Amino acid sequence: MLKRIFSPATLILLVVGIVGLGLVLYAWRLPPFTSSIEMTDNAYVRGYVTTLSPQVSGYVVEVPVKDYQSVKAGDVVTRIDDRIYRQKLAQAEATLDSQKAALANSHQQEVSAKANIASSEAAVTSVEAAFTQARLAEERQQNLSRSGVGTASGQEEAEANLEKARAAVQQAEAALEVSRQQLQTIIVNRASLEAAVASAEAAVELARIDLDNTAIRAPRDGHVGEVGARVGQYVTAGTQLMAVVPDDVWVIASFKETQLQGMQAGQPVTISVDALGHRRLTGYIERFSPAAASEFAVIRSDNATGNFVKIAQRVGVRIRFDDGQDAIRDLQPGLSVIVRVDKTQAPRSLG
Repeated sequence: MLKRIFSPATLILLVVGIVGLGLVLYAWRLPPFTSSIEMTDNAYVRGYVTTLSPQVSGYVVEVPVKDYQSVKAGDVVTRIDDRIYRQKLAQAEATLDSQKAALANSHQQEVSAKANIASSEAAVTSVEAAFTQARLAEERQQNLSRSGVGTASGQEEAEANLEKARAAVQQAEAALEVSRQQLQTIIVNRASLEAAVASAEAAVELARIDLDNTAIRAPRDGHVGEVGARVGQYVTAGTQLMAVVPDDVWVIASFKETQLQGMQAGQPVTISVDALGHRRLTGYIERFSPAAASEFAVIRSDNATGNFVKIAQRVGVRIRFDDGQDAIRDLQPGLSVIVRVDKTQAPRSLG
């Protein structure tokens, strides 16, 4: 009956159309092929790739590592000629010693100034006693003169001695004040000497830091990438020498915005690694990107001009591997993976 209604060519076209429609519905996960599992192949292994650069300038004298070598935190990967920096440290230490000596001399001057003050105070006491004696002698001479016993010359001599004693007291008091001002000057100047010592100590520390920075060390355990440093090469601050890649890795998967509904942090994830023969690893969603990937682009698209075509945006999802999987040590940042998330699975507690 169908053969009478449809020709063989029509039946073939009809079957091809149905199969094509089914493939489209399956590819877009439309009914009846809807699924709770969301999948993306726009996913890559990520890691902390740290580019090492020197903080000081100089000639490279040693490169003790090779391409892709394993290193431990603190291992020297490049060494810069440190002779200049050693001399700068010695110079800074000599300046510090000089400033400390000046500060110690200031303390000694304070002791001497206090001794001078004590001497001046004793001198004031002495001249005050002499002044009292001269005043009493002058009063006795006046009494003798009133009684007619004393002479005019004796009276004049007593008055002169009294004036000399008074002048000696004023002179001694002035000398005491000078001694006190000298002490105050020493104390005030000490602040600048202490500041000079602090500055010299900072200069020594900076010189020591520069000397330490002539040895470029691995910041973490991991592997070095291609070594760009060469013995005899002159490098400056910021020159890229090599990269260190720690063993800690994770996955950044970019899902379409239409796939995110129902995803939660903590949900289990299956990761298929292309480089390991599509071996499957497990993990969980750690967190979501705060914005779509287009928001982080250097040159952002402007949909306000021309013909508008709506494009589903992608949002980054950070995925952490479950512990205890031996294959994780074979992963390197940049490898392609396929990520699958079953949105019906209950999320684990992330604490």
